[in-house]
Amino acid sequence: MPDRDLPDDELMLAYAAGDAAAFDVLYARHEAALYRFVRRLLGSALAAQADEVFQEAWLRIVTARASFRPQGAAWRTWAFTIAHNLAMDRLRVSGREVVPDTPDDDGEALDWLAARADQVAPSTEDLAFWRAAGAQLLHCLDALPAAQRAAFLLHHEDGASVEDLAQRLALPFETAKSRLRYALQKLRGCMGEYLVPLGAMR
Repeated sequence: MPDRDLPDDELMLAYAAGDAAAFDVLYARHEAALYRFVRRLLGSALAAQADEVFQEAWLRIVTARASFRPQGAAWRTWAFTIAHNLAMDRLRVSGREVVPDTPDDDGEALDWLAARADQVAPSTEDLAFWRAAGAQLLHCLDALPAAQRAAFLLHHEDGASVEDLAQRLALPFETAKSRLRYALQKLRGCMGEYLVPLGAMR
């Protein structure tokens, strides 16, 4: 069994060399984050396909294990880029513009928002606010054009800088910067009243 504290890159190299247990550690470490990323990128209109795209992403990761080179991108960046490309392909093939509707996983967004406000969990009296804010956030993400949603999620979920975005999305720097800026402007406008308490809590 590999050391569970090994960096992702070393685990991937061990897996590529035949250590199946190293893959189990990688999967356990990143399963939830990668699924959330795919789910949010596809939006509620294609939510039913999230499991399939998520599984396909891991299949690609397994298939491409021999081509991973740590001196290129970090493992997480490499894996999230694979997932991003698959999700964007699915959005293009579907030919559907993501239309906002009522999300059914506001609890997940609640956790996401609470983490951004440096809270472990909302207090009892704030629970209704956080639940509504989480639902609104998912609604707002769904309303973004797919390209802007991808830029926002890569930046906020995977920690990609603007330079990283430009490289990973094969875009000029200014285009990547604009996509992220427009996404943030739209989200701020869409979140409206929910941002005032968020700012006050910091």
